Amino acid sequence: MTAPLVVFFVLAALAVIGALSLILQKHPIHSALSLIVVIVIMLLNAGVEEHTSISKMAGAPGLLLVVALAGLVAATIARSTDNIQTTSQTGNMSSTLGISNMIFKDFVYPFELTSFLILVAVLGATVLAQREKS
Repeated sequence: MTAPLVVFFVLAALAVIGALSLILQKHPIHSALSLIVVIVIMLLNAGVEEHTSISKMAGAPGLLLVVALAGLVAATIARSTDNIQTTSQTGNMSSTLGISNMIFKDFVYPFELTSFLILVAVLGATVLAQREKS
């Protein structure tokens, strides 16, 4: 066996294992999103980071802003728990037909907007990667 053939079989096995993992996962959309992130990172072809001095906002003012934001989020969550209402689950949404009807009828605009934004992000990453090479 030659080295390229060994590499091919190893990568083929990894692809099959990844496909099986995607099929058997409880939430396959997480894998799809992480795959898109990896593809965008690969397209950006990031090089070595530049070492710069810490900005003035990264010090005490930045820490103060982080604490204030965390306090705001915690207060919002604490106030919103009183208004949470539980809904009973019907069997309609658990079937594939129910989910597809929900995505392609009830939530078609958010679904299409999300797919458009992902497409724009991938195209933007491709343009940025091509700009660096030329």
